[in-house]
Amino acid sequence: MTALPGDLVEAANRCLVVGFDGMTPPGELKRLADTGLGGVILHTRNVAGPAQLRELTDELRSLRPGLLVTADQEGGGISHLARAGAPQTPGAWALGVVDDTALTAALADALARHLAECGVTVSFAPVADVHRVGANPIVRTRAFGADPAHAARHVTAWIEATLAAGVAPCAKHFPGHGSTTVDSHLGAALDTRDEHVLREIDLVPFRAAVAAGVPLVMTAHVVYPALDATAPATLSRRVLTDLLRTELGFQGVVVTDALEMKAIAGTVGEASAAVAAIGAGADQLIIARPDPALWLRCRDALLDAMADGRLDPARVVDAARRVDALAERFARPPAATGPGPVPGSSDVGLIAARRALRWKPLPGPVLDPFVVDLHRPPRPALEWARTDLVTLLREVMPGTEGVVAAQGPVDVPGILRLAQGRSLLIATEDADLHPWQAEARTALLTGRPDALLIATGMPDAETEAADGLCSYGRGRANLRAVAEALL
Repeated sequence: MTALPGDLVEAANRCLVVGFDGMTPPGELKRLADTGLGGVILHTRNVAGPAQLRELTDELRSLRPGLLVTADQEGGGISHLARAGAPQTPGAWALGVVDDTALTAALADALARHLAECGVTVSFAPVADVHRVGANPIVRTRAFGADPAHAARHVTAWIEATLAAGVAPCAKHFPGHGSTTVDSHLGAALDTRDEHVLREIDLVPFRAAVAAGVPLVMTAHVVYPALDATAPATLSRRVLTDLLRTELGFQGVVVTDALEMKAIAGTVGEASAAVAAIGAGADQLIIARPDPALWLRCRDALLDAMADGRLDPARVVDAARRVDALAERFARPPAATGPGPVPGSSDVGLIAARRALRWKPLPGPVLDPFVVDLHRPPRPALEWARTDLVTLLREVMPGTEGVVAAQGPVDVPGILRLAQGRSLLIATEDADLHPWQAEARTALLTGRPDALLIATGMPDAETEAADGLCSYGRGRANLRAVAEALL
């Protein structure tokens, strides 16, 4: 690494948002904070309870008052602050089904005020993607809907409520991840639609977000050949500078999705991507993996690129300036009273989940249920605290029995024996993407055509044709609402 003036080292450090293990900041993070670290991202691994989390965020802020403390807190199944008592909420799609922007705002307010009480001042939400492709494996119920104007209304409501609570929201994943068929956590994602389609659909919620004053926009690790055939959006000047900055007029902080995701790490590599992203117009780089060596490789790559002329130092200084402006508004939480309950927050999520349920009314309560809960494996980067329908139904209906499975094959004959003489409930999650679920459901229905079908993710044709129950999400609030409806 070539030596550079201290102000450029500090500017490069300001571009980093890093994750770490444990309940206290490691020494490597403290040393980086001494020379200008821009932010940290908290995950479930950093949270034991509300008091502990507030102590941690206070300690982080004591390292550098301008340090941004961030978290992914979308609601639904993505709630890294669950152990700290975060409000239990349905995901965005359920809110879109209800289509009450006042309710969306109330839910965003509850989440934001809880974040503020815990000392977290940046929320990487809402998802502004428009879910348009059934085979999309990653957006789905995280989006507010498939119609761009519909999604834009709810994105606006979420952003305005979060800002009013004194927390910085972030619209993601620009310019839209809703029409890909690859999860960018796992591989290179591609969107081959025409530019006019992107503009008429995917950009609509982002335009609304900018108009609502969103202070951060997160990039998508997706290649859009109609915009830039050579690089994913995260690394594209055409997308980040020409489109987002110049055309949409966004003047806040552009933050990348995590660089260790396979769409980046498995192609150009994290360090090279760090240089390309900042050069393209990004201001902060998320490195969520708790790997100090990786943090420093990405930072040193910025320093080396400035030293040899591949990266204009003025671009890095400009990025740091934008981060400092964001920190001036949001580095300190609006409430300094410590963790505590947010009035009404325990109710708003469940109210929303109840209102989102869609089903044909049952002739009466389900008696003596046996539940088969088939769901996809959780995504390690996003979901760390999932629950299941059997557990939630037992809370309202003691004596409930069942089977929970995250992969096939399923013991259909054994289940049919255990469920004999009982009400059989078959729950699936995104069965259209996971054939083992659809196969198990079909086999179970052959033996028990009277079974009630439940879709806990996106609804599928089988469930809708059978007038089954759809929750439009798998957050704890969604499943609790399902359990109550069955009772």
